[in-house]
Amino acid sequence: MTGKTARLFFLDLSAGRVLSVNPDGSDLRALLVEEGRKLPDGLAIDPEGGYVYWTNMGNPKANDGSILRSDLSGRDLKTIVPPGGTFTPKQLQIDTRNRKLYWSDREGMRVMRASVDGSNIETLVDTSRGDERPGRDATKWCVGVAVDVLGGKLYWSQKGADNAGQGRICRANLELRAGETPKARSDIEGLYDGLPEPIDLDLDLSRRFLYWTDRGDPPKGNTVNRAPLDASAGQRPPPQILFTHLMEGIGLALDVKGGRMFITDFGGSVYSANLDGSNPKTLLYAEGNLSGIAYAELSDAAVSDAQLTLRRAPAASPKSAGGPAAS
Repeated sequence: MTGKTARLFFLDLSAGRVLSVNPDGSDLRALLVEEGRKLPDGLAIDPEGGYVYWTNMGNPKANDGSILRSDLSGRDLKTIVPPGGTFTPKQLQIDTRNRKLYWSDREGMRVMRASVDGSNIETLVDTSRGDERPGRDATKWCVGVAVDVLGGKLYWSQKGADNAGQGRICRANLELRAGETPKARSDIEGLYDGLPEPIDLDLDLSRRFLYWTDRGDPPKGNTVNRAPLDASAGQRPPPQILFTHLMEGIGLALDVKGGRMFITDFGGSVYSANLDGSNPKTLLYAEGNLSGIAYAELSDAAVSDAQLTLRRAPAASPKSAGGPAAS
């Protein structure tokens, strides 16, 4: 029987690098280094198809965002959503069942979807309220995204101005109701507001929790948080802070089966912790300005075939990170 190998994939925005590492921080490899300042941000892995997908924000003032794909070794590079197909794409998620990509478009003020080959681009949510793109109102900027395919739900974050306490997390159906448009949806729920700066999202559907990073100021910012998915309006508890002392927390990926999470920050570190925030570790540090991260279990054959090129020595041994915060 073919075995599985767990790998983390993450992005260095400042150097345009796509990197891969074991979940314990060892065997750091560089898949790809892009030329030019394209600002990679969101990342998703298709283990069965053998592809890595990522978003390039481009110039936030220009309509030149794009989405790219390569194989697991960084070869076979292809632009699937060309510059201008989306404005400033941020976090990226993949629905492998239906072969769809989902992402938030920050200055585009929308949540979008396309087939994994880049065709059939759709806008699912438009938060612009008539504003021209690029949007200047940060309360309308969509940043994080998560998808519950079986439950038919879409989640996204709107970060608000820096450290302004304007951040929101919202939810809607995956499919628009008949007669409605992305600009006028009656099914949007505001789950949380008044957050420092919520960024990336992920879901633990088995335990029914929503997780997110927040890059705002402490004590509520520079954290990883979680909240129950099914609490009714008016009875939602305050978010539980699980991990603190991030240096502008960005990327988040859950290994639900393994009971752990992985986090990146703009200060250049990769962290791990249990899903309740216990056993925090720093896996890597000083790796640039890190953005998106994804966890994947790949077949041993796929990893062998990829023949990833080792760019540097394995990272230093994990060290203790800031302990789990009080609930």
